[in-house]
Amino acid sequence: MKVGIIGSGFVGATAAYALVMRGVCREVLLVDVNKTRAAAEADDILHAVPFAHPMTVSAGDYTDLAGSRVVIITAGVSQKPGETRLQLLERNAAIFHQVIPAVLGNAPEAILLVATNPVDVMTHLAAREASSIGVPSSRVIGSGTTLDTARFRAILGRKLGIDSQYIHAYVLGEHGDSEVLTWSSITVAGIPLDEFCGMQKISICADDREEIEQMVRQAAYQIIAGKGATYYGIGSALARITEVILRDQRAILTVCTPVTEIVGVKDVTIALPNLMGGTGILTTLQPSLDEQEAAALHSSAIIVRDAITSIEGANQ
Repeated sequence: MKVGIIGSGFVGATAAYALVMRGVCREVLLVDVNKTRAAAEADDILHAVPFAHPMTVSAGDYTDLAGSRVVIITAGVSQKPGETRLQLLERNAAIFHQVIPAVLGNAPEAILLVATNPVDVMTHLAAREASSIGVPSSRVIGSGTTLDTARFRAILGRKLGIDSQYIHAYVLGEHGDSEVLTWSSITVAGIPLDEFCGMQKISICADDREEIEQMVRQAAYQIIAGKGATYYGIGSALARITEVILRDQRAILTVCTPVTEIVGVKDVTIALPNLMGGTGILTTLQPSLDEQEAAALHSSAIIVRDAITSIEGANQ
């Protein structure tokens, strides 16, 4: 099974490394306009294969994507000083206008996994490009809040003193400042959070919740301030999403894909719990939210919808 990765920067290369460490596929192909960088990253990752799983890692062109089951898209430009979000979106939209047809022209059966930020809007644009050549939106998936959800579970697990894999907690909405941490539906080993805390004599008060929320929301800013970029977490998230697809695992992840309507907002792409399998998105689940969370998700969806509208208007 082949996985293509468009873009060999920090995120693309780390995703490739995570695929090797997890043994997710049999072949990884890196494609980048900077062919020297792509070849160097591919060689470096290939040298880790003897310590992990049998796999081929190489660099190539779009034509070499033929046969790819999944193509991860990390290509894009960073925001320039003084540049508005709309200007950044316009530049990345122009890149996707070239990248998406090039990918699907050479790997027509591939599922697209978008990581380029702002991921909600870029996934929406990718789905629009794909639909123009007959590819359904169920095969266009954004990483969404998969990483934010992992951060939430990791931080909460540390607070509770338990392994985060036993915590079911989700972050929904925009992958950004308006994301919604859904406290009302958290369970620990199937036990509602408040009940679990009572059993364990652990207190998570309103101040604790606010602190945890800020840690989740500010995580990327703090990491970027300290080392310039985030890539281990998102690289691992992309490898996990790819694994779910290639192995048809029927997992529920907070990825994003276009939806007709959610919380009263039409034609938008935000992260929601999605049942995923070998063909991509199988079902988008309607989350159970309290009144405050539903209002927050509505506001988050409006922010993304407004950004989509702005870029659509700019391109008319």
